[in-house]
Amino acid sequence: MSGLTNRPTLDGIRMLPISDIAALPAEHLALLQEDAAAALEASKKAKDWIDGAIALRFADHAQSLRREAGKDTGTVRFEQDAVTVVADLPKRVDWDQTLIAGVVERIRAAGDDPTQYVDIAIKVPERKYTAWPENIRAAFAPARTVRTGKPSFILTLKEHP
Repeated sequence: MSGLTNRPTLDGIRMLPISDIAALPAEHLALLQEDAAAALEASKKAKDWIDGAIALRFADHAQSLRREAGKDTGTVRFEQDAVTVVADLPKRVDWDQTLIAGVVERIRAAGDDPTQYVDIAIKVPERKYTAWPENIRAAFAPARTVRTGKPSFILTLKEHP
């Protein structure tokens, strides 16, 4: 493949009609596909690196604002120089399926309908859990594990008047 002449580049094909690109030799298309995959991978790595730097810079302040608001997860907003930072730390809840199944059986044995509290797939929607009476939440609590998702930050330049 190294002997190919007039090999187009990714930059060179940006303005070409797709029919012209489709008419290129198959070897050129394969090389362009490899180039595009490599460029995409490089961009993903660069984005991850920048996202890591942004998290390093703003995560502690965002966590401090969440603590002040009395929450462990969720979205907070703050200003940094000419930038509005929106920091989100999603909540991820996992449930111990074996413990949940036991609680469901106890509810059923007591004559109640467990579908009022859980989906039969033995998943517990967080909004249902938070709406339950305390005695039901207490029975399910040992099966519940809360973890956080990947934090995200959106930086927006402020408009200057």
